[in-house]
Amino acid sequence: MFKGAFTALVTPFSDGQIDTQALRDHVDFQIEKGIGGLVPCGTTGEASTLSHDEHIEVVRITVEHAAGRVPVIAGSGSNSTAEALELTKRVKETGANACLMITPYYNKPTQEGLFQHFSTIAEKVDIPIILYNVPGRTGINMLPDTVARLAAVPNIVGLKDAAADLKQTSYTRQLVPDDFVILSGEDTLVYPLMAIGASGVISVTSNILPGEMAELCRRFLEGNMAGAAELHHRLLPMCDALFVETSPIPVKAALAMMGRIKNELRLPLVPISDKGAETVRTAITDFGLI
Repeated sequence: MFKGAFTALVTPFSDGQIDTQALRDHVDFQIEKGIGGLVPCGTTGEASTLSHDEHIEVVRITVEHAAGRVPVIAGSGSNSTAEALELTKRVKETGANACLMITPYYNKPTQEGLFQHFSTIAEKVDIPIILYNVPGRTGINMLPDTVARLAAVPNIVGLKDAAADLKQTSYTRQLVPDDFVILSGEDTLVYPLMAIGASGVISVTSNILPGEMAELCRRFLEGNMAGAAELHHRLLPMCDALFVETSPIPVKAALAMMGRIKNELRLPLVPISDKGAETVRTAITDFGLI
């Protein structure tokens, strides 16, 4: 179930509120283009500025509109174990297939604290959990030994790896069971991470190019390494352009240029700069998206 390309969905806004129709349209666009799954309310979905009720509304709409066509992995993490536990319980009630749980941020727990955080929630909520390690955002790096300990917890089934460290991912892959899923959290490293044992990606770029990112993963999983490498190199400039400023600022700008959503974010995120917009517009024009 958790192989291939999954889109880390943006959350469309209109006049400060969730744009529910744009969200449904975006879900349809993703599925029609062949994406393997959807991930609402992660970093790209601006979960940190959603209220809990808004958070669950976005997940519920995604699950209901996907209607079983693809799996939904819903963000439910927090730097507070109690808060993450409550969100995970509510995510399960929506019918999501799994949850994505970020490492606690700002308070910088020890490796033992990370283990207890995730294992406590896993023991209390019977839903598949995919860990999310993104040290550049959180200020804490979950090490391979800790991932291996957590992989022994029955419903902790995978890792979104955004550490951008191929050596670390290699050690993680060696230490965890064969059926433990590793998904790239870096769009520029999908091919390299799959080469050392990842089975797909949770992608920002697939918000605008779901078919291409899905095809990259499909080619690799089918053993067409040359074809996967060709798409990796073709997508690389787009992946870089979509991180020219803090994500999801550039990808929301790109979707707005494509006429798919309004270019609206919540503070402290602000719309893309003129220079950044030029970079994004050039990239999506070169790709024939506008």
